[in-house]
Amino acid sequence: MNKQKLQIWLPLFISLSMVAGMFIGYKIRDSIPGKSFFSFDKRKPVDEILDLINSKYVDTVDLSQLSEIGIQTMLSKLDPHSIYIPANQLDDINNDLQGNFYGIGVEFDIFNDTVTILNVFNGSPSEKVGLKKGDQFLTINNKIVTGKLINIDSIRQLIRGPQGTKIDLTIKREQKEIKFSIPRSTIPINSIDASFMLNQEIGYIKINKFSSHTYSEFMTALHSLKNKGLKKLILDLRDNGGGVLEEAIDIADEFLEGDKLITYTEGAHMPKKEYRCRRLGQFEEGKLIVLSNEGSASASEVLMGALQDWDRATIIGSRSFGKGLVQEQFDLSDHSAVRLTIARYFSPTGRCIQRSYANGEKAYYDEIETDSTSRSFNDSSKTFTTPKGKKVYGGGGISPDIVMAEDNKRFSNLIATLFNKGTLNHFSYDYYRQQINVLKNYSTPLKFISEYSIPQTVWTSFIMYSNKDSVDIKNISNDEKQVVLKSIKNFIGRNHFSKNDYFEVLMNDDQEIKKSMELFK
Repeated sequence: MNKQKLQIWLPLFISLSMVAGMFIGYKIRDSIPGKSFFSFDKRKPVDEILDLINSKYVDTVDLSQLSEIGIQTMLSKLDPHSIYIPANQLDDINNDLQGNFYGIGVEFDIFNDTVTILNVFNGSPSEKVGLKKGDQFLTINNKIVTGKLINIDSIRQLIRGPQGTKIDLTIKREQKEIKFSIPRSTIPINSIDASFMLNQEIGYIKINKFSSHTYSEFMTALHSLKNKGLKKLILDLRDNGGGVLEEAIDIADEFLEGDKLITYTEGAHMPKKEYRCRRLGQFEEGKLIVLSNEGSASASEVLMGALQDWDRATIIGSRSFGKGLVQEQFDLSDHSAVRLTIARYFSPTGRCIQRSYANGEKAYYDEIETDSTSRSFNDSSKTFTTPKGKKVYGGGGISPDIVMAEDNKRFSNLIATLFNKGTLNHFSYDYYRQQINVLKNYSTPLKFISEYSIPQTVWTSFIMYSNKDSVDIKNISNDEKQVVLKSIKNFIGRNHFSKNDYFEVLMNDDQEIKKSMELFK
């Protein structure tokens, strides 16, 4: 009997439960975020417009390209650093932050429609098989890679690939063709450009970015300099556009004692998050100078702000870029990504590092192109005080303790064209190749700096070379001429010596380095 009753009432009970659940769900639908209960989302106007374009527009349109333009336009209304990254660019950008990629380990450029190796990385697959500086690519995987249609990006795509796969090369070396089969391997993207001792006590480290390996590279450089007698350090962050925040924080930790605050972040949807020192630093006592300019941004500014606010370092140079917005990357279904600003950085004293972008993206970036001296004035309306009583200033960017604006003398568009078209770079390389036997007499950077000079006849040759590139430089000023000749000499130094030695060549005549050396006395 009980069994029969259960069979009769169970279906009714289930039905009533379902109806009750549906009724309750209907009543609370408006309080549920996201999709409404028992209804489909209304189609968005942007979807309707794309459908109309696809079905009614007079011409055939690439909707994916149109969608990308729409996304970029939408993000541009937020801030200058919220960006859309197309799928075909994402790997290169991620590799830069990760600090490595899979390749063969060569630095190259295109001269006279030919890919030419400028440098072979130590320990790389290319070094192991015997590739040399100056080798010229003829084919990559049986594809001809000479001629006017080649470009840097297409060559990079051919060289890079999955780890362990091989690349077949045919190269030209001194009129001979040689074939190589080279396995792709992990190639580090170094973020330390140079580290060396300027004298028995003063060291120099140049960091070009903050990737996921920067702290490790920095510590290797720091330990090497300490073994050579390091007592005082010049940390060069000029033109370092930032990168991985945690790497900059770890480096700050090496200079600051205790559990000092390094930076904090905060946003409308992101609670305040503090980043503090966690370990005993390896350079908490020695004198420290940091070099800054308009290209020093983001993570660089976090590091400089912490060191300045805690009276740990003297900042020399010009006001930094002023990027204090935190981005988080969100991957999309088509393998593209969006980097969306989610918070702001603040220095330990509470300074907001971000410059105003209220006047739009163009004005935001144009400001950096102005004379750097105009960007070095302090904003007295946003004054903060360090523990030792020093005044530091907000308003965006890090204002240096000692202003030494770089030479921002504006040269003509003609000179900019020489750099942008590659005319100067290509001529310098050709001339370097002609000078290889002569350069054997200059065994050290110091000897090269003090004794090597560019013959006057080179200027005449350069004028003729520029004319072939449709650039007429006969009437440029003497100041501009000296800039060109100095650039040619620097390029020769870069190619003749290692990258580290090349920076020693450049630093010999660097005014901010000279000022730092004076302060250390």
